[in-house]
Amino acid sequence: MPRLAYLGPEGTFTEEALRLLDPTAERLPCATVSAALNAARAGDADGAVVPLENSIEGAITTTLDEFAWGEPLLITAELLLPVQFSLLAPPGTEIPHIKRVYTHPAAITQTRAFLARELPDAVVVAAPSTAAAAQEVSLPGSPYDAAIAARIAGEHYGLVQLATDIGDRSDTVTRFVRVARPGALPEPTGSDRTSLVVFLADDHPGALLEMLTEFSVRGVNLTRIESRPTGGGIGRYFFHFDFEGHVADARVGEAIAGLHRICGEVRFLGSYPRADGLAPQIKPGTSDAEFTEAGDWLARIRAGKV
Repeated sequence: MPRLAYLGPEGTFTEEALRLLDPTAERLPCATVSAALNAARAGDADGAVVPLENSIEGAITTTLDEFAWGEPLLITAELLLPVQFSLLAPPGTEIPHIKRVYTHPAAITQTRAFLARELPDAVVVAAPSTAAAAQEVSLPGSPYDAAIAARIAGEHYGLVQLATDIGDRSDTVTRFVRVARPGALPEPTGSDRTSLVVFLADDHPGALLEMLTEFSVRGVNLTRIESRPTGGGIGRYFFHFDFEGHVADARVGEAIAGLHRICGEVRFLGSYPRADGLAPQIKPGTSDAEFTEAGDWLARIRAGKV
């Protein structure tokens, strides 16, 4: 039974994602994303589950930076989790009596309409996580009357749901990834995603275009590109790429090799099955068979068999 670290405490959306990714795993709650990833790096856990991006808030920058600067880890699986917030409170609480609400800043921004409509006079205070907010509200003498958190947090901390699905948008999704120490990659499925971190060799006109061309000419479709500051001064960035395909695919392997030739550093983050199950559309001339045929043709040319 694997032991997986995750962003805790108990009752976070990350725990819910972990349960779906591996229901049998032993769960190790950690205070931060960094702590969860470090538990996997140190061998205190067999892997970790952390959030990577949200359909409203965008990228989870702590996770991106950990992948770029921390000891290498590989993504082995992903999950798209619908985010449904609930208003949680101790039994007997009524909405008109709620004066102070505790929740994570991301939950505040995603439930603004509900708060303005149902709790216009309540003070909303930022918490380290939605689960930490629920945990605090459950304590005797808590200064907070209610928390906005996942339903699972109410189950953990003995709170009741006063309102459910209170997000401003019903289609909000967070993408979670499972990571492990470097090892064997998941086998290609025909519906895969590959992730990289790429550092420029130097800053010059067209540097980003050169990187994108390595994907474009091989028919590799990008699904996400994110820039992050290197910390070396204003205007200096590195890049996160997600794209369709598996490193075992010829077009993907050649694109990564091309980036390795022109960039300062390429950090491979893994090839793994896509959570949405979508298969890529293979551009004519970029299938594995066509790469093999082209390689054989070039070998004949080099052997003088024209």
